[in-house]
Amino acid sequence: MTNSMKMTEQELDVRVSRAVDYFMQGYGCCQSVVAAFSDLYGMDEEMALKVGAGFGGGVGRLRMMCGAVSGLVVLAGLDCGETDGSNREGKSACYKVVQDLLEQFKQANGSIICAEILGLQGHEKAVSTYEASPRTAEYYKTRPCAAKVESAARIFANYLRQKGA
Repeated sequence: MTNSMKMTEQELDVRVSRAVDYFMQGYGCCQSVVAAFSDLYGMDEEMALKVGAGFGGGVGRLRMMCGAVSGLVVLAGLDCGETDGSNREGKSACYKVVQDLLEQFKQANGSIICAEILGLQGHEKAVSTYEASPRTAEYYKTRPCAAKVESAARIFANYLRQKGA
């Protein structure tokens, strides 16, 4: 990544808002978080949306790891992921970044698990279908997802701020 070092706080805040805007347009949590920052890593919007598509609903609507959290993992990989399979030090450094980001999300939101965030009882009971929920006004009223997308995007923006300092 090259651009974040020169980004202002306002520019990073715009990306947080952009993540929420993506979600409110009907994109999944992961898609929204990844697409808001993807251009920093040379990834266009379409590719970012495709990369994040399968993580919706807590990974394929299985209500496992929250999609916004999955977005943090994808972005961490883009930012500091190791491309040399034998470089254990590089892998470890990326794992540390991922664990730190996820701990921040957990502290702010109580969990990194979709079913827990939604208040569902158990992963098996949470899933009845692979069909995506219709995005209606009622959906947006009853789901905390937009706030979780904002939280994840803000955590990543803060990571970039600290990294650039």
